Amino acid sequence: MARLSRLAVAGQPHLVVLRGLPDRPLCLDDEDRRRYLAALRDAASQQRAAVHAHVLTDEQALMLVTPERGDGLSRLVQELGRRYVAGFNRRHGRSGALWDGRFRATIVQPGSITLEAMLFVDLHPVRVGLAATAADYAWSSARHHLGQVRDPVVTDNAVYWQLGNTPFDRELSYRRCLEEGLAAQRVLQFAEASRKGWALGDAAFLTQLAEHAGRPVQPRPRGRPPKRQPQA
Repeated sequence: MARLSRLAVAGQPHLVVLRGLPDRPLCLDDEDRRRYLAALRDAASQQRAAVHAHVLTDEQALMLVTPERGDGLSRLVQELGRRYVAGFNRRHGRSGALWDGRFRATIVQPGSITLEAMLFVDLHPVRVGLAATAADYAWSSARHHLGQVRDPVVTDNAVYWQLGNTPFDRELSYRRCLEEGLAAQRVLQFAEASRKGWALGDAAFLTQLAEHAGRPVQPRPRGRPPKRQPQA
């Protein structure tokens, strides 16, 4: 069966995952991490893509992005590769790719699911044992959302603004969301959807998205469809 084309729609938030090669970390020191963030900021600006959340570890990079154009995600990742990977290789005397194959992405429904996607990204260091709390990890957007730093990479999503009427209210509400975390089943749903490229949302959103994209946006039910009963 032919592989489905990557699902990408202008104006919709996408959870994007970039994995590093098994034997090649994405970054070797804090200077690499600073260069990555600068490259992500510049690439997002050039490709007119809004980054709502991001995290970088040695093994992978996650981000929540709303592209202005349908090809914005691909162009963003290509531009990030030109800016960061080339500089990384020059700095460390290496050559070749850093990403492990194609990037993975899934569309998430605007609203509460987008907020969950932000939490999925900002809580990644906690899930993989790099920090006790999201605020303890410097290389993500969590501190920005908590009001501890101003992150020039981040464009706040509408769902973040809806958390409160003042910056203090929004930051306090987001802190509570981080402390509450995501259910294990929800984490698995985000991980599985991003790995396979399926969208996340309610039935009405998925139906509308499938009609717009002209392709399936969720896996078909397993097994054979039920036989139709003959009419009398």
